Amino acid sequence: MITISTRRRTAALAVPLLLGAALTGCADKHLDYLTDYSDHRPLRVTGYPSTDSLEAVQKVVWRLADGDVDGLAALNTEGGDSRPAARAWIKAYGEAARGEVTADFYEEGSVRQAVALHFTGPDRTQQVMVRIGPHDTWGIVLVNPEPKDVKKSGPAPTTG
Repeated sequence: MITISTRRRTAALAVPLLLGAALTGCADKHLDYLTDYSDHRPLRVTGYPSTDSLEAVQKVVWRLADGDVDGLAALNTEGGDSRPAARAWIKAYGEAARGEVTADFYEEGSVRQAVALHFTGPDRTQQVMVRIGPHDTWGIVLVNPEPKDVKKSGPAPTTG
């Protein structure tokens, strides 16, 4: 007669549960992204974003369009309380982000990338820096916005 110890039986049952939980966690993140993507207007893109810099910019525009102060503040890579800056961004661009937005990606985007966001309607642009932040996640250097009225795409922003 073959007997299986309780410890082995517990381990044998725990492994599939842990794998399922891990895969579910990955699936939820992917599903959240797909839901966000389908719930918002497409972002027009010029230049050569990395996958991560593009995702970070899309999330910035989506959080602006949704008026999501906490969600936008969570994308800040610099630490500290960024909710006041997030509120200022939403006040300046929230309504415009619901329309067509073009993101001009400059330079190479493996670690950071300068981006000019062009909002239609009030025809304004905002230059931003997306970069790797804490825990190797991409986000934005979230400082108070400085909207500029533009007629055409301006020169490439400087990075610093």
